[in-house]
Amino acid sequence: MTHFDATGQAHMVDVGAKHDTHRIAVAAGTIRMQPETLALITSGSARKGDVLGIARIAAIMGAKRTSDLVPLCHPLAITRVAVDFEVDEANNSVHCRAQVETHGKTGVEMEALTAVQVGLLTIYDMCKAADRGMVMTNVRVLEKHGGKSGDWTAAL
Repeated sequence: MTHFDATGQAHMVDVGAKHDTHRIAVAAGTIRMQPETLALITSGSARKGDVLGIARIAAIMGAKRTSDLVPLCHPLAITRVAVDFEVDEANNSVHCRAQVETHGKTGVEMEALTAVQVGLLTIYDMCKAADRGMVMTNVRVLEKHGGKSGDWTAAL
């Protein structure tokens, strides 16, 4: 575990000697809800406004603020954040997918995961008056590219 020093104390990993590379991470997650709640989202009639539009902005902001939330995470110069939502009417769900990129010394997996979770939390926040039983699930990294360890793709 690289976040512990020789004495077992937590510390921020020194990435100073690493080379800058183009790094990409993709993460995803899902929020399940009642059919009526999904109908509010898709019809645009949620009381708080455009749920998915606001959730997209929140997800982007979450990616940018990851190092403020996760104590040992490096602040990064993010070059791109793309967030997509897919409505899944058959399963009364919304799927969120975030891709984050940088040219730097460390990866952006945490930023992609944060983007997804903040996007899903925003959907919950905007619809909780209609459905307090929404469930966020399957938040995970799907793939990463760049750096010394190279490419990785999750087994789905």
